[in-house]
Amino acid sequence: MKVFKLILLAGFAVLPFAATAQAADVDPPPNVAVDDNEVTSFYLRGDLGWSFLEWSGGSDDSAVMLGGGVGYQFNENMRADITADWAGDYDVAPGADMSTTTVLGNLYFDWANDSAFTPYVGAGLGYGWVDDGPSGNDSGIAYGLAAGVSMGLTNNIDLDVGYRFRDIMISGSDPQEHVVSAGVRFNF
Repeated sequence: MKVFKLILLAGFAVLPFAATAQAADVDPPPNVAVDDNEVTSFYLRGDLGWSFLEWSGGSDDSAVMLGGGVGYQFNENMRADITADWAGDYDVAPGADMSTTTVLGNLYFDWANDSAFTPYVGAGLGYGWVDDGPSGNDSGIAYGLAAGVSMGLTNNIDLDVGYRFRDIMISGSDPQEHVVSAGVRFNF
């Protein structure tokens, strides 16, 4: 009991110094400009969604979509990332499945505002691969369009809900996908 009283007394004795030390870190150092609108950081993203395939080369179908990427936030309105997305096991014909993979460089415009929600639009360009089961593989230039809204959960974590259109230009009929997804961005 004597040790407990000693620790409690030492805690109360140090308390004013802890409050003073915390208050000293609030103001920026003198002669250093701080811009409240400056928001720059690298980020990692992960996405999970559902993709709806439109393809005149076989049956239309829907399947799960997984994606991830790395990006950079230039300011409160502009960001860019490189993403890799996979959607698979589309049932395009009896006994034939198809999957798609794209790697896109994307540029986004965020409508920064005073609310917790930030709407955005984006476009991307890259390359895509199609694995069409028995018909074989094909690949070509791919592009995408995006729109959605993100919400800041913490200073470093954003929740993203959106729609994406992807098109892989291959020989023959291009597979086009409409994707509804939710994801998380981890800002550094």
